[in-house]
Amino acid sequence: MYGKVIGVAVIGVRGHPVAVEAHIGRGLPALCLTGLPGVSVQDARERVRPAVESSGLEWPLRRVVVNLSPVTIRKDGPGLDLPIAMGVLAASGQLPAALLERYAFAGELSLKGTLMPTPGILAVALAAQRKGLEGVIVPQANAAEAALVERLKVIGAPSLSAVVGFLRGDWQPEPVVAAPSEGSAAPQADLSEVRGQGQARRALEVAAAGGHNLLLMGSPGAGKTMLARRLATVLPALSREEALEVTQLHSIAGLLGESGLIFTRPFRAPHHSVSMSGLLGGGTGFLRPGEASLAHNGVLFLDELNEFRRDAIEGLRQPLEDGRVVVTRAAGAVEFPARFTLIAAANPCPCGFDGDTRRRCDCLDHRKLAYRQKLSGPLLDRMDIRLNVPRLSPADLLDESLGESSERVRGRVEEARDRQRRRWADLGYRCNSDPPGPLIRNRCELTGDAQELLARAAEALSLTGRGFDRALKVARTVADLQGSDRVASGHLAEALSYRSGDKEPARAG
Repeated sequence: MYGKVIGVAVIGVRGHPVAVEAHIGRGLPALCLTGLPGVSVQDARERVRPAVESSGLEWPLRRVVVNLSPVTIRKDGPGLDLPIAMGVLAASGQLPAALLERYAFAGELSLKGTLMPTPGILAVALAAQRKGLEGVIVPQANAAEAALVERLKVIGAPSLSAVVGFLRGDWQPEPVVAAPSEGSAAPQADLSEVRGQGQARRALEVAAAGGHNLLLMGSPGAGKTMLARRLATVLPALSREEALEVTQLHSIAGLLGESGLIFTRPFRAPHHSVSMSGLLGGGTGFLRPGEASLAHNGVLFLDELNEFRRDAIEGLRQPLEDGRVVVTRAAGAVEFPARFTLIAAANPCPCGFDGDTRRRCDCLDHRKLAYRQKLSGPLLDRMDIRLNVPRLSPADLLDESLGESSERVRGRVEEARDRQRRRWADLGYRCNSDPPGPLIRNRCELTGDAQELLARAAEALSLTGRGFDRALKVARTVADLQGSDRVASGHLAEALSYRSGDKEPARAG
């Protein structure tokens, strides 16, 4: 006796259709899984039979072999519980075979046969759409999430018995409505609340406009964290394509809840004690995205950068360069998107007051050197903007006037990003920070004065090839903010002023 249904294995952020074949033959009663099942799928052997029997259905008292095809990819996660159960029921003749070919099945089963909320259902629905299936059958709690995929029939079932009832024609599901999209809520913080710090506010605007990475250095209480947390308030809303990418990542991480498409750009601020897998992704069994990927299309804020584990922050080199994280395990490699704007805040020394004009630093020289050396040169070279944030003066602290609002700055940022989208539309890039160096050099259109200034600056600041390209990208963004088609010497001078750490690499960290 043979039965076949379609399940979906979620690997990274992409769902892969899996043919779940069940065969019932001679032998002692047992359930054998083949086809490279992961640990959580192997555990399904102990969940599926109680779920079937608790649902008032018959479990065949013979040898049951379930094969997950193709055998070339490792299947993990609890979402294959339902298709395994359906395959066995189809092989034992308890389900009509005709309807099984139209749907993809996904969902975790409890021992009572209840369908539990399952992460990654949006990826499952997208995989079913690509395969050309009529619809998906998923847990009722995930139905609104699956309905975000257009032109796909979604059946949300509360239990295994309900799924069987639907296929037999004994149960009719309620219509599924896509979850309401999470719009851009009014920000709780605003850039107008920042006192003084004119250069830092301008750097924040440039970083938002071009997607540039930003490192803020300064004494405790200078306002680094306050500035960083307002970067998200000047970023434009996500496009639908970007929102789908963000929502899919949050779904796989189990963070979506009942919300629909997420149109607010993510802002992730992990604690400095985060592990390497917590920051970059991984784990045992079902690999989940880390903070870097959850910040995709948004902002990753690392406060007290020097206090993070070195292996964790050095692991950010790849996503800062390529916009992706590759997690490699013995069973293979999994890729997560991670194109974010990194904003980091750091103190210049352990006590935080090295270079402060009003308070003396008490750190020994060797401790200051060790503290700064926690940040490697290659990592600092990937920071487009490095800025020293001075302590506020008493006059700034007492000034009650409000600065420019986030809404007004965001308007200029959106105009600059529109210019960048038109510039890079043929290559698929979204902002100036994305393209590789050779493309930036070809499309920057420097004036003669700017070319001379850049040549002198590259020599004076000992810019690396990467530093050269990143300074050019920032200058292109400054020009976009001013609506200029060409990069003039003034735009380049401003961009170079944001690389204040290049003259003294040891003090950049």
